[in-house]
Amino acid sequence: MSESNTQNDATIVAIDGPAGVGKSTVAQQLAKRLRLPMIDTGAMYRTVALKALLTDTDPDDGEAVSKIAESIELELRADPEGGVEVYLDGEAVGQRIRTPEVSEAASRVSVHSGVRRCMVELQRRAALRSGGVLEGRDIGTVVFPETPFKFFLTARAQVRAERRHRDLVAAGRGTSVDDVLKEILQRDRRDSERSDSPLRLDESYFEIDSSDLKPPEIVERMVGTIRRRQQELADPAESDDPDRDLSEE
Repeated sequence: MSESNTQNDATIVAIDGPAGVGKSTVAQQLAKRLRLPMIDTGAMYRTVALKALLTDTDPDDGEAVSKIAESIELELRADPEGGVEVYLDGEAVGQRIRTPEVSEAASRVSVHSGVRRCMVELQRRAALRSGGVLEGRDIGTVVFPETPFKFFLTARAQVRAERRHRDLVAAGRGTSVDDVLKEILQRDRRDSERSDSPLRLDESYFEIDSSDLKPPEIVERMVGTIRRRQQELADPAESDDPDRDLSEE
């Protein structure tokens, strides 16, 4: 196992994928199941975006938003329900980072190398202290590329749009599924084409299509995979045994 996942015996799970595949919900449930902290990396970028909007800073101004990322006080605290509350300069941001405006701005600020550098450093420090479940778009490729526990969630674009639309309607935001789908496809293009840490899937990931699965079903698959991988790492000779029975794992 690599140094990045063995320091302090920290178990680090990476969950990557595009918007709307259920990464946050799954990460929260998996963290609770594994008794690990959930490190909400998306919330970190959203908080930088919120600060940019509050200060009338253009999210496309790389130099300006990088300075924001360097200077803000950003803290993630576990809440009593097993979730994570985000604090910006000592104040809880609550649902302010979940609005469509902040989501759009977060996608734009996240392309800047200076912002990503600051956030990646915070993510690494947090996870190496006590392990954690991290979800995002570059956790398994940039933040912790050598962790053996890497998952990539996918889902059909229409399913993702419908999920996002339901969330927006529940929050009192009037919009159409078609508009949400268009926004999701634009974000996919930005995330996959950006020069710094683009969203990508390679053979080191365990891929799961979440289109027709509920979060608890996805978590069960992840737990099973993590247990098998842990056993393989603990006893490589046993993992090579073709007669080994994994049905009870």
